[in-house]
Amino acid sequence: MLRRDFIRYSLGAGTSLGAVQRGLFGAPKGYSASPQQRFAYDVTTLGPDGLLPSRLAMGTGTSGFRGASNQTRKLGVRGITELYQYGFDNGITFWDTADGYGSHPHLRNALQHIPREKVVIMTKSTSTTAKGMRDDIERFRRELNTDYIDLLLLHAVREEDWPIRRRGAMDVINEYKQKGIVRSRGISCHSLPALRQVHKQEFVDVDLARINAVGEKMDADPGTVVEELCKIKAAGKGVIGMKILGEGVLRNRVSEALQHALALDCIDCFTIGAESRVELADLIRRIPEASTLGWHA
Repeated sequence: MLRRDFIRYSLGAGTSLGAVQRGLFGAPKGYSASPQQRFAYDVTTLGPDGLLPSRLAMGTGTSGFRGASNQTRKLGVRGITELYQYGFDNGITFWDTADGYGSHPHLRNALQHIPREKVVIMTKSTSTTAKGMRDDIERFRRELNTDYIDLLLLHAVREEDWPIRRRGAMDVINEYKQKGIVRSRGISCHSLPALRQVHKQEFVDVDLARINAVGEKMDADPGTVVEELCKIKAAGKGVIGMKILGEGVLRNRVSEALQHALALDCIDCFTIGAESRVELADLIRRIPEASTLGWHA
């Protein structure tokens, strides 16, 4: 793990000692004391609805906003299709997209070559109203050419009172879940006040959380975020890690960043947005070794 960075961020910035409560063999709360070899293609169980994605999700939203991302700009429809075919051939069955990334048409094209039932698709909406969410779900299904969405998230939520402000959108997601059109539901938070509400909310089946060892592009320092993720897991919800490489900041420290993510007991799987076949192959290759190292004091 990135030892000095972790200690500096987790113990600094006014974080309470409880955020890094020691467990067995000195591992902080939320981290495994007994590392086991893991692989990118491991099938994980995510949340109470029993989604079965691969441990590694292929992201399409590195610096993704306003309908575009690094992946859509650099690779285009054909490039992303080829990348996802390569991932699928190597056992990666978890696809991470969002309206804001503009990557639905790219994955629609990939689905022409890959059986829909063999992959878990997560997408996200920023809509806050019932009408907006209903329109989004129907549009997403058309854009992806799919009858159902495996996991639909409220996207980039910052407000502390989101359970009240977004009630209309949440009610529509609940309706579509009852119909089987949305299999599971959740949230991605972009602030600590929003994150602190997650474990209390029945609506959330799965949380997508920003977590890495150095606090880059996160809602708070790692110790504080891990403390919240432990609460979310204890509430019976699934947790996906994102920003594992700090949106590229840790690009030259990939093995260390993976070691940190794989040592976390409080996440079920994680998403990384590879921007080429070489990058995806490198992640797949590094994960088994990184997983055996565990947390180091």
